[in-house]
Amino acid sequence: MRSASVRQSPSMNSRERVIATAERRRTDRPASGLRCTPEAWASLRAHLGVKTDREVMDVLDVDLRWVYVPFIGPRERSTPPLGGEGVDFWGCRFRKAENEFNTYYEIVEYPLGGARSAADVDAHDWPSLDWWDYGAIPDRIAEVDTKEPRGILFFAGGAFETPWYMRGFERFMLDLYENTELQDRICTRVVDTFLGRARRVLAAAGGRIDVVGSGGDIGGQSGMLLQPDLWRERIKPHTGRLIGAFKDMGLKTFYHSCGSLVPVIDDLIGLGLDILEPIQVTAAGMKPEELGPRFADRLSFHGAIDEVNLLPHATASQVFDETTRILDVLGRRNGLIVAPSHQVQGDTPPENVVAIFDAVKAYGRR
Repeated sequence: MRSASVRQSPSMNSRERVIATAERRRTDRPASGLRCTPEAWASLRAHLGVKTDREVMDVLDVDLRWVYVPFIGPRERSTPPLGGEGVDFWGCRFRKAENEFNTYYEIVEYPLGGARSAADVDAHDWPSLDWWDYGAIPDRIAEVDTKEPRGILFFAGGAFETPWYMRGFERFMLDLYENTELQDRICTRVVDTFLGRARRVLAAAGGRIDVVGSGGDIGGQSGMLLQPDLWRERIKPHTGRLIGAFKDMGLKTFYHSCGSLVPVIDDLIGLGLDILEPIQVTAAGMKPEELGPRFADRLSFHGAIDEVNLLPHATASQVFDETTRILDVLGRRNGLIVAPSHQVQGDTPPENVVAIFDAVKAYGRR
């Protein structure tokens, strides 16, 4: 039986829905999000008969939208991180790595790989905050808001992944034990850049950004990539700067980490985190049935629709049913922004992506 209170829930626009979800307040229907690889976007455009990724999201009525600030810095440093062959603004060099479904990019040169001291870190050619076109932000948001005000997210950056991209993963992990001054300086300089850029973006947006994201993968399939206490000692202070600064501004905060990070979720909440993503349900301890009882009264979630096994291999009907089940477990109209548990990959049938959003709409009518 459908309750009268559900039928009488006031209608919300996307922006209101995202903010209410971040505050774990009841919404008229579940909020939603979507990110895809270029190959998956192309598949969805063809399936839905539209020309742009924004039109895909408008057709699916996706609530949370990411905006990006255009890069206008040196051409030789203009490759997007993890987004093409060449050198990014940090100085990392990438090359193409392909499989039958997607093209990815892996790091082949680490600009701080040979650094020995904090002084060597300071001597690096760090990016200038003037390398981005902040004046383009209002138009970017206006393009997203064509149909109605959407929940707008700007991803500031991270305090773990970018430092190891610059140093090399093995060296950086050793630095956490053997060269903490160097490690700390890399993290500090990276976070300084991310904070400075985000503040300029927020100023240009004039109050039209609702959520500021940060993150970096600190979890694997069976547990964290580093010991929780080591994370607390060496990484948490830097992560806290990228959460607390925006929480103090009254914005909603969002943290991305793949894998299992259960031991430090309470720490992230203590730093001021509102939304955790992407909820990789196949990783240890990350099933909604386990997360909900422990954290759902203090934390909202983004994701949880399995991109590892479910979306590539299930039928659309199975995806619809599983999305509905996840909402029953973790959402119930407050606290879950429904989305795939990472970027949709090129091996996912577009019908399965559409089924997620069909389930979201149906759930709102219950």
